[in-house]
Amino acid sequence: MILRPDFSWPTVLGPLVITLAVSGCVPASADPGSDSGSASGRSTTSSPAATRALPASDPSTTEPVAEPAASSEPAGTATSTTSTTAPSPSPTSVRPGTAVTTLAAIPVKGRAPRTGYDRAEFGQAWADVDRNGCDTRNDILRRDLRQLVLKAGTRGCLVLRGTLHDPYTGTTIRFVRGQSTSTAVQIDHVVALSDAWQKGAQKWTSQQRTAFANDPLNLLAVDGPSNQRKSDGDAATWLPPRKATRCSYVARQVAVKRRYGLWVTSAERAAILRVLDSCPTQGLPSGGVVRLGGGTGEAVAPAPTRSTAPKPSVAPPAASATDPRFGTCREANAAGYGPYRRGVDPEYDWYQDRDHDGLVCER
Repeated sequence: MILRPDFSWPTVLGPLVITLAVSGCVPASADPGSDSGSASGRSTTSSPAATRALPASDPSTTEPVAEPAASSEPAGTATSTTSTTAPSPSPTSVRPGTAVTTLAAIPVKGRAPRTGYDRAEFGQAWADVDRNGCDTRNDILRRDLRQLVLKAGTRGCLVLRGTLHDPYTGTTIRFVRGQSTSTAVQIDHVVALSDAWQKGAQKWTSQQRTAFANDPLNLLAVDGPSNQRKSDGDAATWLPPRKATRCSYVARQVAVKRRYGLWVTSAERAAILRVLDSCPTQGLPSGGVVRLGGGTGEAVAPAPTRSTAPKPSVAPPAASATDPRFGTCREANAAGYGPYRRGVDPEYDWYQDRDHDGLVCER
């Protein structure tokens, strides 16, 4: 006898209903023309649109993103989409050796205390570090001035007159050497000595500081009042009034700080970048050697004689001194004395250093 299986309708209908429900579950709102339908001729996993629907950069998803398969769309479709979102070049992508790329290699630190700073820490003012027989001040005057007139008998060193096209203000200044006129043109340390002291120079040797203070790369002949207003400011606190020269100005500061291993503050770096944003290809200047001579003529000055010197206004100093201590530098110059250097010549303390350059009674 064959026994028939005892089918129970609930047992049979349950799986059947579930199977039919799953196989026929298609949303009524599905777009028949979308990539999810078979009318497009592509599967869901091969569609670029379906791939973009789940960005790989979304950290909240745990589902893998399918790689796009080969498509029948014309070549270049994906490329054109990518090119529209490509980032524009930044200033730091310019060629190496520019001020922008060099600035990126300079450390950023806070400003150290000014404790212990003194101009004398940077050696004799306007020392002849290049051994050409002429002080640094006159070297820079010869380099930056035009229509030079040099004093005879100085081997093409001492500048008596000249014309400066001032980079800081854009004005033209007539330079005439003299006690009351020399200060119209001053020599600016583009990276101020005090600023250098607070950003690494206090750890240098005296020879290194002297070389820094007399490096032509760090020196410019400029308008005297502008130099006074700048004082020891960096790019975050002072920039030349003439905007056209600011790019070359901050580039020179970058070149100097890179050469000597000085750092910049974050505010200083931001200020330099704001300037270089308008000139991202700005190059770096070079110092070079300043040669003697170059003037269009030489002034022939009569040799001073002791007989025409005015009487000293005070009693002469000790016998070891050479200057009889005149009342003014003008009188000392007329008698053939000066200039005097701070920390070297005792006469320096007898006269007033109006431009605070460590040199008095300049002729």
